[in-house]
Amino acid sequence: MLQNSAFSMTAPAPAMAGQISRHVAKSGGLGEMAMTFALLMVGVGILAISARIQVPFYPVPVTMQTLAVMVIAMAYGSKLGTATLFSYLLAGFLGAPVFAGGAGFAYMAGPTGGYLAGFLAVGVVLGALADRGWTRNWQTTAAAMMLGTAIIYFLGVAWLSQLIGFDKAITFGVMPFIYGDILKLVIAAVSVPFMWKLVAKLTGK
Repeated sequence: MLQNSAFSMTAPAPAMAGQISRHVAKSGGLGEMAMTFALLMVGVGILAISARIQVPFYPVPVTMQTLAVMVIAMAYGSKLGTATLFSYLLAGFLGAPVFAGGAGFAYMAGPTGGYLAGFLAVGVVLGALADRGWTRNWQTTAAAMMLGTAIIYFLGVAWLSQLIGFDKAITFGVMPFIYGDILKLVIAAVSVPFMWKLVAKLTGK
């Protein structure tokens, strides 16, 4: 019964990006490795752009970066998702302008360092859940988003607390963003399963 459950921990099929890569390769387009590299570069670009997008919201503007991080992890799966997020962080570490407020080691070791570490952890965890089919319906997608948000908050607050104290870390690092993260959860819960339907039509699976 477990493998047929909405919360199955078995791995029924590759993540969304893997199915696209295989379909394109079988169709005579780019080879699977070339397609995978192209998806990685696209993912890094989306992450860099999302860091600079702000949507007016209450009580503070909502950035799209954490949404992009989690959707990429869920669409790409554990291997490609983790590789994409690692590549994004590496680019920022090397000085590329992929973050919203700076670049390099000094920026990554600053107040946002824990949240950036959370991005990589989300790539591993949500990617693994995607490999096990958790992104095919809205219930498990929402559960994965809640887990991913918790991971980012936990690592972000843990690091920020070392700089400004726990109470201030909660006040400034969590509370202003809760409503925005609820909105992102709803967006992902609706859009990711819909993306799966499009992929199924494309690949015939």
